[in-house]
Amino acid sequence: MKIRASACALAMSMGLLSAAAAHADDPNDPTMRSDEAHARDRAITKHMNERQLAFVRQRDARSDEQLRSGQESYSAARADYARRMAAWRHAVAACEAGHREYCDN
Repeated sequence: MKIRASACALAMSMGLLSAAAAHADDPNDPTMRSDEAHARDRAITKHMNERQLAFVRQRDARSDEQLRSGQESYSAARADYARRMAAWRHAVAACEAGHREYCDN
């Protein structure tokens, strides 16, 4: 029963979406018959595309900045890790050489 209700709801929503899409670019739309209407539509579309392009460029700039910051943090952490490992290896070698002050419990 649930499957049938879900299938029915899906079919109805797909029908509504396809109906809306069918009217999105109707070549017989009476409001789009003049050259002025086409020019206005082109201008609106161009403006929307320019706004979206600006948004995408700002988003990409923020993303690049965050990526660079993350890489710098990672590089600093790796350098710190390398220093601590070098100090640990030095202590192990000194301990094994008999310098008990380098030996941990």
